[in-house]
Amino acid sequence: MLNSKQLIEITGISRATLNNYVALGILPNPVVKTPTDGEGRATRLGYFEDDAADKIRLVQKMKKEGMTMAQIARELGNTTKSQNQAQEVQVAASAGRKQASTRKSSVAGQGMPSLPPSSELPSTLSFDSTLDELAGPAYMVNNNFELVWWNELAEDSFFNTGAGLPGDLESRNLLRLLFESKIGDSEEKMKELLKPHIAAGKKRLSQQALIKIYSSLDARQISVMKELYDDVEAVGKEPMIHFPTMMTGEDGQPGPYDLYVCFYREGIFFTYHPITLDDNYLLDFLSKRNQVINELLRKRKPYLTDVTVMVADVQNSIKICSELPAEEYFELINNIWQESAPIFRKYYGTYGKHDGDGMVYYFFPQPDCDYKLNAIQCSLELQQMMKNITQKWQAKKGWFSDIFLNIGLNEGQEWFGSYHAGGHVEFTVLGETINYASRISDFAQGGSVWATKNMLNQIQPTQRSKINFGITRMTRNHENVFVTDTYASVGSLIDGESQQSDKFKDIEMIPITEIRDIEHQPSRLEQ
Repeated sequence: MLNSKQLIEITGISRATLNNYVALGILPNPVVKTPTDGEGRATRLGYFEDDAADKIRLVQKMKKEGMTMAQIARELGNTTKSQNQAQEVQVAASAGRKQASTRKSSVAGQGMPSLPPSSELPSTLSFDSTLDELAGPAYMVNNNFELVWWNELAEDSFFNTGAGLPGDLESRNLLRLLFESKIGDSEEKMKELLKPHIAAGKKRLSQQALIKIYSSLDARQISVMKELYDDVEAVGKEPMIHFPTMMTGEDGQPGPYDLYVCFYREGIFFTYHPITLDDNYLLDFLSKRNQVINELLRKRKPYLTDVTVMVADVQNSIKICSELPAEEYFELINNIWQESAPIFRKYYGTYGKHDGDGMVYYFFPQPDCDYKLNAIQCSLELQQMMKNITQKWQAKKGWFSDIFLNIGLNEGQEWFGSYHAGGHVEFTVLGETINYASRISDFAQGGSVWATKNMLNQIQPTQRSKINFGITRMTRNHENVFVTDTYASVGSLIDGESQQSDKFKDIEMIPITEIRDIEHQPSRLEQ
């Protein structure tokens, strides 16, 4: 027998062409098995009978004689149709005999999600492939297991609601959508489909956190999840895991697929790949982690979500710029951005944009922590970071003034999406939430952190009691006193006769408060 690589070398055709010949029925489906020594580093290869090379040469001759591929497929395809049907069963059986590096089959038998015929699937990936070329269902979830990206094959196979997926994230809970799919009628088939997803979730979420996310499921569905959580094998630290699986095509015949699950800080990516030839190209594509996650983030579908927006600006940046040589000013700003990056990662901040000496970050709901508290703790750590940076630059330049980062926080429900221009991607939310956060950042002075009353009201009272917030008020003796647990409208905090009163007229009725401290919240590693 000839493996796919040998067949390509002998005939001079491309891998995509070879796939097309199989899809058109001109060649029978290859027998997929582990290669012998000396056949390269592939874990599996597709093997064809020796006369496959002669069949390809015949196709090439027919093309030179002016025949179209449709005509060639009609003439030659019928002879291999029955072979393909028989080999599907043979290949399906071999899928269950994987190497020890793979996990148990996740989906088996009839009744699985229906896929388009193989002739409609994209050809094998090349080294410069994109997500659009994936040959099977693919989707990404955030850390709350809510869909943020999916391709059409996934929507048709798993999430076919008849009217597209809703815009709000809560309605895009992956496991809930799987339960609501046509597979949900069979508990056994549903369990097989859910196993790799529960295994992936188990890597990042406790059973309590996972059940909390899906508290709206009915008792039977929650019972299935609890049972699977206890039964599935724990996933290790690998950035990518593999499950052999079976999926049913429109012709009603099961076919072997590989399910690859890739873990990123921003979420989990699932992609199914039909076993027709070796999957080196897919693995090479998935191994380019930065390329894949950047494309996934760039192509995330816009969605309606709860979000806390942080806007931070360097105070008196124009004055600082005038006092420093250009290279030192850029050094200072880069110093701030570089030292702040790990703090944002620590608290799950999503980059929005850097606009000169200002920046915008977004904090989204997380399965095991309050995103609003994340934004507050992040802001206070940035405050301390700026004190350290000030000390270094005061010593370096002989300054006596401080360098402040003024922060405004606001919470709301907004549409989240992205703008792209070439390779540049900028994430943004639409609506007043970001506008108010920006104006509050303008109001803040001296490196202070200010937040809206609306945002703090969204925090549980037991957690809010640990936050030191309030308003500085003047006594009758003209002394400033910080009154805790209070708010004030922006307008009441500004001298009505100053020039600033007009600047903040659009937010003068918004109640805000200054956040000064928060009790230490131990991380999971410290508990």
